Amino acid sequence: MIDNDVTIRIGGEAGMGLESSGAGFSKALTRGGLYVFGVPDYYSRIRGGHNFFSIRVAHQPLHAHGESVHLLLALDAETIRRHTETVVEGGAVVFDEADGLPDGVRRPDVSFFSLPLAALAEEKGGREIMRNTLVLGIASGLLDFDPEAMHSVIRDNFSSKGQAVIDANLRVADAGVEAAHQFQADFPFRMPSAPDAPPRMVLTGNEAFAMGALAGGCRFVSAYPMTPGSPVLQWFAANGDAFGAVTKHAEDEIAAINMAIGAAHVGARSMVPTSGGGFALMVEGLGLAAMTETPVVIYNAQRPGPATGLPTRTEQGDLLFLIHAAQGDFPRFVLAPGTIEQAFEAGWRAFNLAEKYQTPALVLGDHFLATTYRTIERDALDFDAVTIDRGTLLTDDDLDAQTEPYLRYRVTESGVSPRALPGHPKAVYVATSDEHDERGAISEDIEIRVAQMDKRARKLSAATPDLKGPVRYGPEEAAISFLCWGSTYGPVRESVDILNASQSHGANMWHFSDLHPFPQRATEEALKGVERIIVVEGNQAGQFETLLRARTGCRVNRSIRRYDGRAFTPGYILARAGEEV
Repeated sequence: MIDNDVTIRIGGEAGMGLESSGAGFSKALTRGGLYVFGVPDYYSRIRGGHNFFSIRVAHQPLHAHGESVHLLLALDAETIRRHTETVVEGGAVVFDEADGLPDGVRRPDVSFFSLPLAALAEEKGGREIMRNTLVLGIASGLLDFDPEAMHSVIRDNFSSKGQAVIDANLRVADAGVEAAHQFQADFPFRMPSAPDAPPRMVLTGNEAFAMGALAGGCRFVSAYPMTPGSPVLQWFAANGDAFGAVTKHAEDEIAAINMAIGAAHVGARSMVPTSGGGFALMVEGLGLAAMTETPVVIYNAQRPGPATGLPTRTEQGDLLFLIHAAQGDFPRFVLAPGTIEQAFEAGWRAFNLAEKYQTPALVLGDHFLATTYRTIERDALDFDAVTIDRGTLLTDDDLDAQTEPYLRYRVTESGVSPRALPGHPKAVYVATSDEHDERGAISEDIEIRVAQMDKRARKLSAATPDLKGPVRYGPEEAAISFLCWGSTYGPVRESVDILNASQSHGANMWHFSDLHPFPQRATEEALKGVERIIVVEGNQAGQFETLLRARTGCRVNRSIRRYDGRAFTPGYILARAGEEV
């Protein structure tokens, strides 16, 4: 029996419940004491099209998914046609005997387990659609995984639908476990539960970011739904009321950003979740927030563009857009978390940066990080580290004691002006999208324009101590250094582990999560003496490489880019590292 690292893939058409099934089984495996890395892959349509969900499971923490499959659960013939070649030697394909095997699909080193899936689901549960529950029961049986963890997830997921629905799904799951016993001798891979393991969590990047934002005091969320940023809006709609957070489904993205600016103007920590196409419509609002020095957070979960692009795929194509969006020069922060833990931290940290420096903070995720499920330890999200820094926010007592007229845009050495919320009689000022003087009144005076521009620009210099440089993973001395940002963290990290386990010259990784202002000095120090640099990023133009060269003059030895809408895997990276490794 092989018990180490197994990937299960369930495939079928949209509408078969594949994502909910994959998420539920990921949760069950985690409750069984295992670690998972679950990746959905779906078309941008409600029904039809080929969808699948891959779950890598192991007894040790995982940071990426793989390309090889050990157990393929096929709910339609298309799944067999597309994925049989990815099944490893000794692996298996489970399929419905009513569908049969497509012509030409045969592999002597792979087992094909034929079962009456639709008929058995109908018999045990009363509905053919329960085939997804059935095949997950089969997976549990083949892997020798304790089905009780799956039972607990079924009870939780169907609790609102009544005991009859719960019981039907339990019967179907158990029928799958029983049916698998006849094939166990022909399937060598096992993934038994770890009953003594401590309780853990399985989260997506979107969920972690939303939790971090709420912990950081976010109290207003406005958005127009756009994949893959919509789940953040949905999370707040489901959970925000209990914590006093207001969630608004706006009529469009322009309304969403303007609502958030209005809420932030009166003191609420406000956020807009979206994707690149939605952010494109918010650009004028971004400039308004900068000119009025209103702290607002925008979360952009990237997907491939331009235009509608690939709505349900992943890419890192918006980096330079976010850094330069909106006309004119003004400060903003751009953070790009790469892990579940970093997404949580970015959720609260972005609000501190926005309020402390009174300027927009942009968080740059992507579909891969946003939608991937990963098991983490219970204490991996550090709630104790959450702080709320509102900067130079004046209290009523501060204003009562003030003897001089309040100047909202006072020119200061740091570039940050004392901020008062509307409502106090000594805090009356003008907020306008035009250039203005210290009071906020519109002005075209040359000296005032220069003074206000320079004041706003000084914020980024003042913010240097609050920003993070690149973080190294791997040995301090290495022949090869991989540079990456955002969600490429996990695949690159596992690539480094593979290289260091198999080769003597060694490799390490430098991961960047704070991209604007760019950590120039920290980067130059990190790369001092590095022999060979490989940049890994998910776009066609090499946007991070361009940014690196512009800020530091550093030139790299090799670029590994991916822009087909799919996420990096360690195999993809190592196959293209070529002669460097």
